[in-house]
Amino acid sequence: SERKGRMTNLVNHGYGRVSMDFVIPSRGLIGFRSQFLTDTRGAGIMNKLFDGYSPWFGPIPQRNSGAMVADRKGRVTTYACLGMVDRGELFVEVGTEVYDGMIIGERNRTEDLTLNITREKKLTNMRAAASDSTVVLRPPKHLSLDQSIEFIAEDELVEVTPLSIRLRKMELDPHKRLAASRKAKYSS
Repeated sequence: SERKGRMTNLVNHGYGRVSMDFVIPSRGLIGFRSQFLTDTRGAGIMNKLFDGYSPWFGPIPQRNSGAMVADRKGRVTTYACLGMVDRGELFVEVGTEVYDGMIIGERNRTEDLTLNITREKKLTNMRAAASDSTVVLRPPKHLSLDQSIEFIAEDELVEVTPLSIRLRKMELDPHKRLAASRKAKYSS
């Protein structure tokens, strides 16, 4: 399987109840609990017990989507969020304070995208009757600590504070990030 698990026992108790035993590396369980509860519609019970040390099972696939990264410090605006709807799923709400290098969403393409999420609408004296129509934004996706750890790539970190869980790039400076990614691309 993707998470490098191996089934060792399967018992059907009848009445729709089944017990399954798996041996799986600890890193394969990161982020699995939420997926397990979704798959079993909340009816599954999962227990973990350390079995022992074993040889490396191989790489566990990472996400195949890029991240949307803020390019400057400021507050998230509704106007900027409207432009991001078709680019991916946001992790931040309107009014959230962001900083450059902070991951603000999951992109629907494989490359990372650095963008201005604090952009405001230019105000003019001219008004059109239908130009300022009401638009409803999709609610942001809130990641738990487990989901955040599963989401991050090798060049990303999880920040945990008493009030929030944030994702960020390891290198906050966008120019240094770009240089490092080019260097990694050409060295491999």
